[in-house]
Amino acid sequence: MKAFHNVLIVGGGTAGWLTACYLARSLGAADAGAAGIGITLVESPEIGIIGVGEGTFPSIRATLAAIGIDEARFVRECQATFKQGVRFNNWVRPAGAPGADHYFHPFSQPSQRQGGPELLPHWLQGGAGIPFAEAATMQKRVADAAHGPKRLADADYTGPMNYAYHFDAGRFAALLAEHGRSLGVRHVQANVERVELDADGAIACVHTREHGALGADLYVDCTGFRAALIGEALGSPFRKMDDVLFVDRALAMQVPYPAPDTLIPSYTISTAHEAGWTWDIGLQQRRGIGYVYSSRHTTDERAERVLRQYIGAAADGLTPRQLKLNIGYRDVQWVKNCVAVGLSGGFLEPLESSGIGLIETAAYLIGHLFPFNGDTAPVAAQYNRLMRERYERVVDFIKLHYCLSQRTDSAFWTDNTDPRSIPASLRDKLAMWRCRAPHRLDFVADVEMYPTSSWQYVLYGMEFATSLHPSACHPARREEAAAEFAMIAKLAGHALADLPPHRVLVEHLCQRR
Repeated sequence: MKAFHNVLIVGGGTAGWLTACYLARSLGAADAGAAGIGITLVESPEIGIIGVGEGTFPSIRATLAAIGIDEARFVRECQATFKQGVRFNNWVRPAGAPGADHYFHPFSQPSQRQGGPELLPHWLQGGAGIPFAEAATMQKRVADAAHGPKRLADADYTGPMNYAYHFDAGRFAALLAEHGRSLGVRHVQANVERVELDADGAIACVHTREHGALGADLYVDCTGFRAALIGEALGSPFRKMDDVLFVDRALAMQVPYPAPDTLIPSYTISTAHEAGWTWDIGLQQRRGIGYVYSSRHTTDERAERVLRQYIGAAADGLTPRQLKLNIGYRDVQWVKNCVAVGLSGGFLEPLESSGIGLIETAAYLIGHLFPFNGDTAPVAAQYNRLMRERYERVVDFIKLHYCLSQRTDSAFWTDNTDPRSIPASLRDKLAMWRCRAPHRLDFVADVEMYPTSSWQYVLYGMEFATSLHPSACHPARREEAAAEFAMIAKLAGHALADLPPHRVLVEHLCQRR
C-alpha cells in the first residue's frame, strides 16, 4: 500500500482555499518544509465564485485563528462585519397579524452561573415574561442597538458576546488564496477537462487543457454543484431533500448604503414571505440582500417583485442575480482516493449559514483523518458517517424553522407544516419536547453543528408549547432564577455602555495594522 504524500484540490473559492489553508497548517505543506504533504490547488480562471450568502457561524473564528489569519486583516480585506445572530421577521405569523412579529436567535449561550439553576425550565413556567432569547442573554439588546460584540481592546477572536461574521465572498476567497500560497500551497490555474480512473476505479489523474495530466495521492473535489470528481467521475449518488426543504431558487442584489455612516446591523435579518424568505446582510459599504424561494410555489417574475418590494427604491436600476439551488447531499462523500468538500458534497440552503460551517468540518476531518499510509477505506467510512449524520441534523434544524410556523396565508407555509414533510427524527424530537425542554443529552456533540441553545432559541422563538411536569422546577430555586433574569436585564445596560457601536468597531479594526 503506497503512502500518501500529495493532495490535489480541484476547484477554488471558499471551499477549495479554506481546505487548502487548513491542510497546509495541520499537515504542513511540502513547500514550507521537507516533511510536509504536497498540496496543490487547481482552479479555472474562467469559473466565477457562486458564493453570495456572506454569512457564517461562530466556528469560523477558531478556523481563521487555526489557519493563521489575524482578525483585523480579515475584517479589512473582506469588508467584514460582525454577526451576533439572526433576527427572524414574520416567520411565526404573517406581517400585520396580532402577536410578536419577530424573534431572535443569538449566538451567546443562556446565562447559567456556577451552581445556579438552568433558566429555561423557569422561563417556561413564566419566570421572565419576555422572549427566551432576551431573558436568558444580553445579546439581543446589544444587537438591536447596533453595537458590536467586542470592545476595541479585546484580543483577536474574543469578546464578551459570541459572534460570527458577514463578509464579501469574493474578497474572502482572494484572501484565502493569498494566504494559502504563503503557506506553501502550489496554485495552478487551468481548466480540468476530464478525470481518468485507474483499474481499481480510483482517480489516476485529472487532465487539464493548459498543463496536461495532474496527479496526486488524494483528490479533493471542490468543483461546486458540478461535482466533477465525486459525482461525474465516481458516481456517488446525490440525495435530494426537496421533499423536506422546498426552496430551490435565489435572487440576490448588492444594495449600496444611502450614506457612509449608515448604521450596520450586527445580525442577519431573515424575513419570511409568501414562498420563501429574504436575507438582509450589512457589510461595510453595502447590503447583501436576496430572496430564497420555492419555484413550486411561485414564479421567478413574482419572486423578483417580492424582492424589489422588500428593498424599496434602493433596488431601482439594479439587476438581481439568479441562482438555482440543488438542495440535498451525498451519503457517500469520500470514495476511494477522492473526498468532496462544499457544494460538491451537498447544500442545504442559506438559512442559518450551514454552508461554510460544513466546509470547516470537512477540512478539519480530512486533516485529522488523513490516510498517511494510503489506506483510505477505514478513513472514508468514518468521514462518510460523520458527515452524513451532520447533514441529517442540519436538515432537522433548518426544517424546525419552517414546520412550526403558524402561517396559513400561502401553500408554501401550509406545505411546510404538513407532517409528511417533517423527517421522522425531527418529529421524535418535537414529541419529546412537548413535555420537557431540549437538553444537551438530546444531541451528539461530534455530529452537531448547532448547540443545544440554538435549538432552544428557535424552538421557543417559534412559540412551541412545552408543558413541563411540576417536578421540572424545584420551588426553592425559583427565587434564584428570578434573580438571575433580573441580573441579566440589568447587565444588558452595562453591556450597551461598554461595547462600541458596530460601525465604530469595524472601522477601528480596518485602521489597525
